[in-house]
Amino acid sequence: MAWDEWEQLKSAAAESASTQMRLNQLPADAGGGGGGEQGDLKVTQSDLAAIGDKAFKLYNRLWKEARVAVPSSDKAAGDMTTQGFALGAALQHVSVRWEEQLKSLMDACAHISNHMDYTKNAHAGDEHFIQGRLSSIATLDQGFDEAYGEPGKKNKGDD
Repeated sequence: MAWDEWEQLKSAAAESASTQMRLNQLPADAGGGGGGEQGDLKVTQSDLAAIGDKAFKLYNRLWKEARVAVPSSDKAAGDMTTQGFALGAALQHVSVRWEEQLKSLMDACAHISNHMDYTKNAHAGDEHFIQGRLSSIATLDQGFDEAYGEPGKKNKGDD
């Protein structure tokens, strides 16, 4: 973006500046949250499993492939430092930061994977509980079937 264009955009924004917050959104008829039809969040077991699986695979790849650089970088940094190169300290700093960031990313992947496993199991338990409750209601309903009399009318023998 050219400097002149940037200055024009800044002055245009300043002229039309409002002290109110403005949220960008889709028009109401375009759907997608702009005032159109609202729906429930729906996540299937396969969705949760896929997310957890991807996080687990990424964790394993980071463990196998990204950690490899740390020992060799540390050795190179030590060799450079002992030979009097100032670059050795800089390389050591980069290696330490790499390892910190890698551990943080691996922890996040493990957290996501574990959370998806937990969520999948928790929802499976909820489904089992709800299904049990509903089947007991269906069993109860069988005792109230309308075979004895027409709906809204007295049963035989209740005269």
